[in-house]
Amino acid sequence: MIGLRYLTDVVTLKLDAARCNGCGMCILVCPHAVFAVENRKAIMRDRDACMECGACARNCPEDAIAVDAGVGCAAGIIQGAVRGTEPTCDCSADSDSCC
Repeated sequence: MIGLRYLTDVVTLKLDAARCNGCGMCILVCPHAVFAVENRKAIMRDRDACMECGACARNCPEDAIAVDAGVGCAAGIIQGAVRGTEPTCDCSADSDSCC
């Protein structure tokens, strides 16, 4: 999926493909089409689209997916959008670290 992006390679999403049973639950619950199933295993086809909502991890029957839900830039962007403010993840030019 091309679309929602802020920074690349900052999401906390991790997939343990060895634990995956290929059920496809992650595909059903992910609102940004991060996952696909290939050769009976989930793959992350668009990791940077993850908004760290945690739906995939909460619904994975094999605990093959881990994500720190509600953290990082994705949460900051969402909170800023809801409040009508700038993102709250301190991704400013003056900051030494981001997310």
